[in-house]
Amino acid sequence: MADDDLQTNDANGADEPLPQVSILTQYVKDLSFENPNAPASLQAEGQPRIDVNVGVNARRAADNMYEVELKISATAMVGETTSFVVDLLYAGVFGLANVPEEALEPFLIIEAPRILFPFARRIVADATRDGGFPPLMLDPIDFHSLYMAQRGDGSQVGNA
Repeated sequence: MADDDLQTNDANGADEPLPQVSILTQYVKDLSFENPNAPASLQAEGQPRIDVNVGVNARRAADNMYEVELKISATAMVGETTSFVVDLLYAGVFGLANVPEEALEPFLIIEAPRILFPFARRIVADATRDGGFPPLMLDPIDFHSLYMAQRGDGSQVGNA
């Protein structure tokens, strides 16, 4: 078998195509940065409280093509005053071939956002820095746990 053949033998010796995944493109769909209390917010004393929300959405764009959207919203508050709000909708189009149906949703909701996250993280950091604040460096996100929590699977930590 040639090295570039994308087939494998199953238990019965029959050839079946291997799953193939490709990132066709990735892009900013929407980006918003608000600094509603500038210039006072740039001189605020104290450590801000930062609330971060993350969401994932996936849809079929065409045959064997799926768009995955990663939505990140972060709000920084010092006391009752909003320092900044950043909202990012970052997306990628993935080409998928020979992916079993049962693996499709987990790939689109767990693995695809994991691929997109480092790029989205940098955009958020750049936006906050360009807005006059220290860059907001988001912690890594466990997309598997988010997926399990959305499914209500009961396997996430802390569920009785």
